[in-house]
Amino acid sequence: MVRLTPFWIRRPFLVLKDALVDRERPDLAALARIDDPERFVWAILPHAARTFSACIALLPSRAALPAAVAYLFCRMLDTYEDLVPDRTEREASLLAFAARLDGAVADRHLSPAPSIAAANDCDERDRAHLLLVQRCALVDRLFMSFDGPTRRVVADLVRDMADGMRWSSETFASQGGVLDGEEQLARYCRHVLGNPVIFTVRLLRLGRGLDTSLGADESARAMRVGEMGQLANVTRDLEKDLRRGIAYDASLRADLGRDVRGDAAAMERVRFVRERLLRMALVRAPSYGRMVDGMRLPRVSLARASAVVMLLFTERYFRSCARRVGLPQWSGPDSAAAIFVRGFLAWASRHRATREIARVEGAFLECARGS
Repeated sequence: MVRLTPFWIRRPFLVLKDALVDRERPDLAALARIDDPERFVWAILPHAARTFSACIALLPSRAALPAAVAYLFCRMLDTYEDLVPDRTEREASLLAFAARLDGAVADRHLSPAPSIAAANDCDERDRAHLLLVQRCALVDRLFMSFDGPTRRVVADLVRDMADGMRWSSETFASQGGVLDGEEQLARYCRHVLGNPVIFTVRLLRLGRGLDTSLGADESARAMRVGEMGQLANVTRDLEKDLRRGIAYDASLRADLGRDVRGDAAAMERVRFVRERLLRMALVRAPSYGRMVDGMRLPRVSLARASAVVMLLFTERYFRSCARRVGLPQWSGPDSAAAIFVRGFLAWASRHRATREIARVEGAFLECARGS
């Protein structure tokens, strides 16, 4: 697993490959043939992480591979949550997956990941996620190559994610497949993406030799950033989640298990919920800049570039979501190339990064207030 080519040389090729990969039609046969752990991680990451994969590749060399491994472990947890139909088996798999990493931090022995014997109906992207679970041993080998503190930070994330997913499984089951109220939805989003945001901050601190613990205010900002980011995923997949029997708003309970496309009344209900959740996401925007400022990054920083790129990809999606529900539009970069150019400028200039983040936050808040 020793790489002779430094990561900073490979990074541009990873970002370019990420921009060109077909996420809707993953080449499962090619992915299944890869035996090198690191090559497998970077090859499957775009199919597991959407826009996150490019942002991970932009992180400092010390943080990029641990972040990729951690994200793939979390994607495996998502796969158990989404595709294992039996609740008891699903929740047991989540806890077992996290426990094996906790054990590996102490004694360097890593037990195999739980298998998925039967899965819910899935599309090509889901099949890529199933392949990831099947080939977890390759990702495990990279995890075991990390130093103890890095393994600890990764294991903490996976444990927190598994606990959150178990809560979600129990809550959806007890409430007939829905979340009830904004607080439950916010808690769900904190579990799913707030924890990874906290992990990223801790990982970047670890790379600079700093204390990895976060104060209460720092944790709160990171969680609100996670809520904003996860609401992008929620609003994107409302129809798909309804088909599999999940709704993030109790007003959609009657549409559970249905394909609502073609039903005008149902689609209007979905549009109304999507608009409300979009506004809920956009008002959380100010936490993003405060979180980045609080990280006290150096003047020239790849981590800052990654943060700006992530925000700009999120902005691009939210613009399309606003258009979809009829909210006011605003301008911003549309192409991946334009987004990466702005990320490069943010890498070289703290002022440019601050100005870019402030522009996006202002646009989000103005849209959220619009009618």
